[in-house]
Amino acid sequence: MVFIETDGKTVEDAIEKACQEFNLPEERLNIEIISDGISGLFGFMGRRKVKIKASLKKIDGKEKLENAKKTLEEILARLKVDATVNAEDLGDKILLNINGDGSGLLIGRRGRTLDALQYIVDKIVNRSSGDRKWIIIDTEGYRERRTESLKNLALKLGEKVKRFGKPVYITPLNAHDRRVIHMTLQGDAQLITKSKGDGHLRKVVISAKKGL
Repeated sequence: MVFIETDGKTVEDAIEKACQEFNLPEERLNIEIISDGISGLFGFMGRRKVKIKASLKKIDGKEKLENAKKTLEEILARLKVDATVNAEDLGDKILLNINGDGSGLLIGRRGRTLDALQYIVDKIVNRSSGDRKWIIIDTEGYRERRTESLKNLALKLGEKVKRFGKPVYITPLNAHDRRVIHMTLQGDAQLITKSKGDGHLRKVVISAKKGL
């Protein structure tokens, strides 16, 4: 469990600091008072600071689903995008589908705008305690088309690697797209795939297995 310790002249001050650290309201935190700030023996040692321990409250799947939907709606409102959001719980994933006139503009080049929205919502929703839910944001069926395109690309590049024996590097992809490449080729006994790099976007390398 992630927790922090903060102090202040009063309990309220310490709690306010904890809320600022987590960037969450008090009702989303568990608060434990470590030191109540009572003065030392007969008051001669002066008043000590109040110290608390704060941790994230665990939230259930339904609350996380509602939080994800609300978060995306607030972002779209700030962007002045007139659209509605449908949220669906897919077990370990939450699918947020954007519907509205001009929602296709949110896709961006190669889905980069949609990916950016997805990354932000994922970070906000999953900073709270509880089971992690993979956030997927879609509009106008883009994700399905993108998945099919990536599968075809993986198969095509896989054949190229088997023909020439040289590794092939795919342009940096987000975690979801990398997984599509890995899953598409995982059953091919002649190939191996690896992600390389740091951060949100990483390259995928398709190589021939040694000894074949």
